[in-house]
Amino acid sequence: MMRSLWISKTGLETQQASMDVISNNLANVQTNGFKRGRAVFQDLMYQTLRQPGAQVGDANQLPTGLQLGTGSRVAATQRLQSQGNLNNTGAEMDVAIQGRGYFQVDLPDGTQAYTRDGGLSLDQNGQLTTVGGYVIQPPINVPDNAMSLTIGKDGTVSVTQPGNTGVNVQIGQLQLATFINPAGLQSVGENLYLQTDSSGPANLLQPGVDGAGSIMQNYVETSNVNVAEELVNMITAQRAYEMNSKAVKTSDEMLARLTQL
Repeated sequence: MMRSLWISKTGLETQQASMDVISNNLANVQTNGFKRGRAVFQDLMYQTLRQPGAQVGDANQLPTGLQLGTGSRVAATQRLQSQGNLNNTGAEMDVAIQGRGYFQVDLPDGTQAYTRDGGLSLDQNGQLTTVGGYVIQPPINVPDNAMSLTIGKDGTVSVTQPGNTGVNVQIGQLQLATFINPAGLQSVGENLYLQTDSSGPANLLQPGVDGAGSIMQNYVETSNVNVAEELVNMITAQRAYEMNSKAVKTSDEMLARLTQL
């Protein structure tokens, strides 16, 4: 079987994976706090037919070798952590993180998860939760009679209550989790990430302290997907796929010609 058929097959697979990543980015262009992905490729092993620097005759060495590649593969899908745009919603429970950090929530099994989605709401107990119903940690309970809610850049959560108009009463403090390698977090859907050995442990900080981002009330962070850039990447992947398809077709024609001899 011709080597080029298998090499082209790996090229088709890698470009298909690239299209999958691009499609996922475009599908989440309006997802709050979404971080776009990028497929990272690497070449496969080489068959060395002649070593570089091999001795030829008594006094000569080959300046270059003879190595035949075997294709490419997807090495990783990397999350790009650039800041998304801040969209002013006017909703008092919408908050955006400007800078580094994630909100921490508890999953039903007790596992800690992390999110950049600051579209918050209240549950039946008056606790601040994500749109998926996960309680923000540490829990913050908003009184039933709260007239207004104020969230400062430092994460301080305050309310005004009847009889105390103009007086803000602090009821809690938002915290942000930072990671030494946020690209190493594991995506699990619902705008949530899990800590991994690659990400390192979560470091809970007050917003604005030790490199943690600040909190912007009345805003949500939008996706950091650049539609124009993704469309260019899509065209590039499509053309690369077509070229590999052409290589498969050409190799097949050469093989067919060989069998007719």
